[in-house]
Amino acid sequence: MTSDPDTQTAHGGGETGSPKGKRLLFLLPMLIFLVVAGYFAWGLLSDRDPSEVPSALIDKPVPQFDLSPVEGLDTPGLKTADLTDANGPVLLNVWASWCVPCRAEHPVLMRLAERDDVTLYGVNYKDEPADARQFINNLGNPFTRIGADRSGRTGIELGVYGVPETYVIGPSGKIRYKHTGPIDAKALNENILPLLQRLSG
Repeated sequence: MTSDPDTQTAHGGGETGSPKGKRLLFLLPMLIFLVVAGYFAWGLLSDRDPSEVPSALIDKPVPQFDLSPVEGLDTPGLKTADLTDANGPVLLNVWASWCVPCRAEHPVLMRLAERDDVTLYGVNYKDEPADARQFINNLGNPFTRIGADRSGRTGIELGVYGVPETYVIGPSGKIRYKHTGPIDAKALNENILPLLQRLSG
């Protein structure tokens, strides 16, 4: 049995061809463009630091993890208790040998490691042990402990967006600050070091 085109139209099949429907189809791309443009304008014009990515874990305890050391390195592995049992605040840096910004950041970490008031721990993220060893052996080891997060599970629990990322962890074992991307002089002098000093006091 064949259907009658006129009957289909009578039941609403021709609704999209109405002037109102055409106007909506014309305006929809423009509305989407305005929303996206507004979002990018807010990001460019606001005073916020793009490296300060909000984290749901701020002021919450560090997630529980127990990571083995990087195979072949003398540096011991890392677990949550190492961070929470520290005498003062610590820095937790998530890094990888395949990460170009990590290589650019590394001299900053080496200088931080020379300070008596900074303890630096590392999580080696989704890396091959041989590559991680070569990275440390060539550039130096600023870390008191390094945990090998081969699967990336600990990174997920920490809310890692992408390496490098650095967390300031207070004496109580709570995450107090998160910096996404390589640490630069501005972040170090305006955010990280002042917070470490406040938490130490």
